[in-house]
Amino acid sequence: MKKIAKQILGAVFMTLLAVSAFADPPKKGSNTNAAAALSIVEAVQTTFRSISETMLPAVVEVHVTETKTVTYTDPFESFGFGGSPFDYFFGNPKQNGQEKNKERKYETSALGSGVIVRNAGNKYYVLTNNHVAGNASKITVTLNDGREFDAELVGADSRIDIALICFEAKDKSISVAKLGDSDEVHQGDLCIAFGAPLGYSQSMTQGIVSATGRSESHMSAVSDYIQTDAAINQGNSGGPLVNIYGEVIGINTWIASSSGGSVGLGFAIPINNVRDSIDAFISDGKITYGWLGVQLLDISKDESYTKELDVAGLDGAFASEVFLDSPAYKAGVKPGDYIVELNGKAVKSVNQLVRDVGGLKAGTTAKLTVIRGGKKLPELTVKIEARKSDAESQNERLWPGFIASPLTDKVRESAEITDKKITGVVVNSISEKSPAAVLNLQNGNIITAVNGVNVSNVKEFYAELSKATKTIYFDVYRNGGELTTGTAKIK
Repeated sequence: MKKIAKQILGAVFMTLLAVSAFADPPKKGSNTNAAAALSIVEAVQTTFRSISETMLPAVVEVHVTETKTVTYTDPFESFGFGGSPFDYFFGNPKQNGQEKNKERKYETSALGSGVIVRNAGNKYYVLTNNHVAGNASKITVTLNDGREFDAELVGADSRIDIALICFEAKDKSISVAKLGDSDEVHQGDLCIAFGAPLGYSQSMTQGIVSATGRSESHMSAVSDYIQTDAAINQGNSGGPLVNIYGEVIGINTWIASSSGGSVGLGFAIPINNVRDSIDAFISDGKITYGWLGVQLLDISKDESYTKELDVAGLDGAFASEVFLDSPAYKAGVKPGDYIVELNGKAVKSVNQLVRDVGGLKAGTTAKLTVIRGGKKLPELTVKIEARKSDAESQNERLWPGFIASPLTDKVRESAEITDKKITGVVVNSISEKSPAAVLNLQNGNIITAVNGVNVSNVKEFYAELSKATKTIYFDVYRNGGELTTGTAKIK
């Protein structure tokens, strides 16, 4: 397919050269170049036909049924029967006031898309979205020739919104899509979206790559999406986004729309982000993410932070808190560190670091470069662990258990702090059961000293915090007065 596409594009280029070689430019209304122009359009059309013929046999409709449970109260209970009148008088033990809340199950049906990405024996594996098949009680796939097969869920992951399903067929001629390299995708590239929008099966829409690396705050932190203006609607979810060589470069996942329909803002998960997930689902039934054990903040555009920490103008990810006994803690990462490199690769954003760490396998070692107190430290070696589902809920291990923010003039005005002698950091986002909660810190408190040493800004606060190894206490300004907290042990 790639060879054909290159030949066609080469023909288009040669045709353009031939057109430009005419000695005399055509007059208005002349058909001199009509044939040459038509040949260009035909070459483009031939390319899209070839892509269609290559891809559609590997694109499937995914029909799912979900079984849901709702809890309701019998309306007859409001009359004091404790159930229906029949149950009350004839003594149904479940309804004689003993079971007031009942459960009822019902089924819902939905339609999505998918793409066949692997064949092993009689099994064909289909990549789709978690929100399409992740909670399905029954799955059926329909091929482009109309054949239907019962399918089963192999694995699903809600964080990246990917699922793998499989069906069995003895037919060895069923097409398997070729996966491309999404790292080679660039803004302006032509692309085609396949799927079953609004139930219109085996559809394809063409557009361009509007942007790459989309990872705004409202998007998933574990994917940097490909944005396209190719029309994507409900039913396209899970279908492939394809390049001009007929290779899958992404999995269509969601759209931005105020109407619910396509407005030219579609987003696909880059195929390189989920390529390894196929093997993980087949071998383990799940994706295992690497875990570093830090709470990260994006402070790159907050001058109040970057100036006090001496990292102004530098990209990176701010480690505001560290989980005790985590890989990062064991490697020597401390709250207040600014992570600028992972394995020699520059950290451009928090989301990028989350993705890169998540892609590391448990047990592997990684090299971190951090800036602490305005100085770049020698590389830290960290041994990555598997991320547990409840890792972020273990607040008692989160050190120090709150986010320290700069005490800016705006904060002073809001808190009515007129005394310029009051300096320190502002306590924000206290985590329950954390050391900060144990010390009875409150959001909005001003920490003026750490273990008896005065601090005037974020840099000094984290410097003193890093010196505390066994116990900690704070001097706090609260409600116009100063107090000293109790002492907490550092586990």
